[in-house]
Amino acid sequence: MKFKKIVVGALALLTATVATACSSNNSSKTSSSTGYTPKKVLNVQFVPSSQASTLEAKAKPLESLLKKELGIPVKVTVSTSNNALVEAMSSHQVDVGFLPPDAYVLAHKRKIADVLLQAERYGYDEPSGKMNKTLMDKYRAMVVVKKGSKIKSWKDLKGKKIAVQESSSTSGYVYPVAELYKKGLNVVKDSTLTQVQGHDQSVLAVYNGDVDAAFVFADARNIAAKDTPQVMKDVVPIYFTKWIPNDTISVRSDMSQAYRTKLKKAFKNLMKTEKGKKIMSSIYSHMGYKDSKDSNFDVIRDYEKTIEKVTK
Repeated sequence: MKFKKIVVGALALLTATVATACSSNNSSKTSSSTGYTPKKVLNVQFVPSSQASTLEAKAKPLESLLKKELGIPVKVTVSTSNNALVEAMSSHQVDVGFLPPDAYVLAHKRKIADVLLQAERYGYDEPSGKMNKTLMDKYRAMVVVKKGSKIKSWKDLKGKKIAVQESSSTSGYVYPVAELYKKGLNVVKDSTLTQVQGHDQSVLAVYNGDVDAAFVFADARNIAAKDTPQVMKDVVPIYFTKWIPNDTISVRSDMSQAYRTKLKKAFKNLMKTEKGKKIMSSIYSHMGYKDSKDSNFDVIRDYEKTIEKVTK
C-alpha cells in the first residue's frame, strides 16, 4: 500500500512573497532596517514529536521566559504537523518554527524560512538506548520491532505493517525509506505504511502489536518508557540509519538580521537557566543550541532526491 504523499501536495501550494536579499549562509538574508521585526507579539510554534496534547502543556511556560529576554509578549503553540507549521510560517502567522531537518529544507527552498540555530542533544548508546552525556548536533533514525519478532533485519520488512511519521519527517520517514530503497527494498510499494502522530506512539504501536515495526528517531523508546517502562526491553532496534543533522529553530525569511541576532541570544540564554533547560529537555530533549547554516542540510537534499525516486 502506498503511503499518502501529503507533503508534496500541501507544500506545492505554499507561496511566500518576501523582500529579501541573498547571503552566503541564508539565501534570503535581510537588512536590519528593512526586515521584519516583531513589535506586539512573537509567535513561536512547535511540531508534535510526541503526543501533541502533552507537548503543548510542556511548551507554554516558554512564553514568560522568552518575554523576559525579548521584551514583548510571546505566544507558543503546537501545530498539527510539519506541513501545517510551514504553511503558518508562509502566511506569516508564525515567526519562529521548530522545524525538523526535512521540513526546514522544504520551507527554505520556497523562501519561507531560514535556519537560525541547530539543537544539541545528549547522545544514546546503541542499541541499549541508554543516554550518555555527550552533546551531539546529529542523531540517527532506527527501525524497531517487538522482542522475539521474526523480523531480524531490514530484509524482513517486506510485506510488513510499519508505523511511520508524516512524509516530511526526517527520521520517521525520509531517512529509513530512502536508505532501504538504496538497499533494494521499496517499503512504499512493498510494505504497508501506517502514519502515527508522535514517535513515542509509534514505539507503543510496536509494543502493543498494532504494527510489525516502526521508523523512529534514536532513541524514541526513552519517551515512551516514561509511561510504559517495559518498552526499553520489549521493543528493540534492528537497523540504524546514517547520521542526521539535529532539528532547527528557523525564522521567517523576511526577518531582520538584528532581530535574528536577538533571538539567537534569547534562546542561548534560555538554555543557561535550569528552568529553560528543563522545559526544552522535556519537549524535544534539547540540551543546548549552536549557530547553524543552510549548507549543514545539504545531506537532507540528497536524501530527498532518493525519496522522489521511491514515490514515482
